[in-house]
Amino acid sequence: MKLHSQWAAMACVLMISACDPSSNGDHVVGELASDRIELTAENSEPVVEILVAEGEAVMAGQVLMRQDNARATARLAESDAALGQAQARLDELVRGPRSEQISAARANMDGATDELTFRRADYTRVQEIFAKNLASPDLLDRAKAALDAAEANSKLRRAQLQELLSGTTIEELAQAEQSLKQAASRRDLLAVDLSRHDIKAPVDGIVDSRLFELGERPAPGQTMLVMLPAGQPYARVYVPEHLRVQVSVGMSVLIYVDGLDAAIDGRVRWVSSEAAFTPYYALTERDRGHLTYLAKIDVVEDRERLPNGIPVDVDLMLSNSE
Repeated sequence: MKLHSQWAAMACVLMISACDPSSNGDHVVGELASDRIELTAENSEPVVEILVAEGEAVMAGQVLMRQDNARATARLAESDAALGQAQARLDELVRGPRSEQISAARANMDGATDELTFRRADYTRVQEIFAKNLASPDLLDRAKAALDAAEANSKLRRAQLQELLSGTTIEELAQAEQSLKQAASRRDLLAVDLSRHDIKAPVDGIVDSRLFELGERPAPGQTMLVMLPAGQPYARVYVPEHLRVQVSVGMSVLIYVDGLDAAIDGRVRWVSSEAAFTPYYALTERDRGHLTYLAKIDVVEDRERLPNGIPVDVDLMLSNSE
């Protein structure tokens, strides 16, 4: 009777072991995880508005947090003014000189011509007086200097009139066009800087953690929010070295999630080519020190999103494929 009881106990142990998926040699363990999306600050401005809470589902493009943009707005307004100035200068050159400017230049040239005629006559008169010893050399020198100045002024006025009559040169137009492009590019750059004061969701997902509160001022490059992408998390498991050669991308597996009665269909997405030590939560006395390979396994079933961090057991189904 005692021997019969021992055999019955051993049979129960074997049945329990057979029902436990982790007792099979082609099972690996891990947890559900998602790729982290870190949203960083590009400006050292204080946080003025927080629009989401941790754990909230968000859509791509949705504003999650805002920083003070007063400084960026002022810079953008300044660039708008510079752009308008460059555009006005180009328009002016394309139109050419106004008729009023040409008339004024003609009047200046006529005045310079009359002045030159007068100085020539005055110099001739002083020369005649000087020849009769009725004028000093100093008076002759002053008359000659006044004549030279009148000739120079006449040449200047004539050149100014000719410049207006010739119109805008190709080189001047090219310079004005490039200045306009430079101002437009500067304006576009500052518009981008202004938009970056709004921290937006790059993809659909869930706000995992918020690292800054109202009034705090992050440094450029600091992480402000952490998001998890929408969709199912993947199973992050560690494949023992002796099973690695049998595991390939695309193979079907079964995922046992703690808290769910039935297994979930999965597919191997990626397996690391570099070995690592077994993580602490997968260690046993026998496996301690063995090398493993990190693998990512996607959930292929259409179901409600599973939470991150839940332990999983993955049946690689290697025995079924033999």
